[in-house]
Amino acid sequence: MHVTDYLARPAETTLKPVIVLFGADRFLQQSALKVLTEQLLGTDDPEMSRVEFAGKDVELKTVLDEVRTVSMWGDTRLVVVDDADEFVSAHRSGLEKYVEKPSQKSTLILKVTKWPKNTRIAKQAAKTGLALECSPLAGGKLVQWLMTEAKRQYEKKIDHDAAHLLVELIGNDVGQVQQELEKLINYIGDEPAIHLEDVRKLVGGWKAETTWVMLDALRDGDMNHALKCYDQLATAGEAPQRLLGGITFTFKKLVHATELSRHGLPLTDALRKAGVFPRDIGAASTYLRRIGRPRAERILQLLLKTDSDLKGGSRLSERIQIERLLLRLGAS
Repeated sequence: MHVTDYLARPAETTLKPVIVLFGADRFLQQSALKVLTEQLLGTDDPEMSRVEFAGKDVELKTVLDEVRTVSMWGDTRLVVVDDADEFVSAHRSGLEKYVEKPSQKSTLILKVTKWPKNTRIAKQAAKTGLALECSPLAGGKLVQWLMTEAKRQYEKKIDHDAAHLLVELIGNDVGQVQQELEKLINYIGDEPAIHLEDVRKLVGGWKAETTWVMLDALRDGDMNHALKCYDQLATAGEAPQRLLGGITFTFKKLVHATELSRHGLPLTDALRKAGVFPRDIGAASTYLRRIGRPRAERILQLLLKTDSDLKGGSRLSERIQIERLLLRLGAS
């Protein structure tokens, strides 16, 4: 089970005496540990009922002594071993024996980066324990997590487009996305939902706003102004991948509309269905008609190629790569 499934509905998950949080995303591991602590200890004082060890500094005997100690402060004792990869490797045999017959009065949580499912300890833990995958999120999965998190933690709704744009701008770092979500929650105050315009205004400050001005100019055929905006952004040190995120968010909708139109849907209706803002439909329609269908159908290829080049696929400077993309997108 991926940890986001657990975090979305923790009460529906049956907890076990051994829980493994495995994967490279530390933020997701910590988020899971926080909810697990609340779920397992309830009103018990975590300072009294939970103990944590650093995996590289602790011996198996010390950990097992703790899990076998009856808590004086509540019904459950929680023992956590952080960065436990070396700990598991060094004490595999003893852990296998414990996992086979774990204490029912305590919960042992192992936080590891790797947890191969074909190992004996992993197979045994699948029977007597619970493994929660904390691998990084990306794309649609991160967008869905963001929407769920806004509802779960803050009882707020975030529009799909707003969540998608936030991910495009911030990237796949769940911790940073969470920080930006908190800023947005404070920004909207008593409003029930976060909308696209909220993200555009708040996330990234003047750089983000300049990005939208740049893209509007590009769409409207004012290449000089678009390049002037880009020069301001590049000079200010705006990250190329962040810029590409904003470009991709805008132009993927035009790609989608082009595909819908190719299958017979009127262009205006296609743009609306693709999620283009109503106020921008006229300008977007004019842009697509200006560049023509053959070039519009190559937009996605240009975006993917630039993404690959920025990740090391080209010897050109990052600044030149983004500038070249703008010129290709905007050329009449």
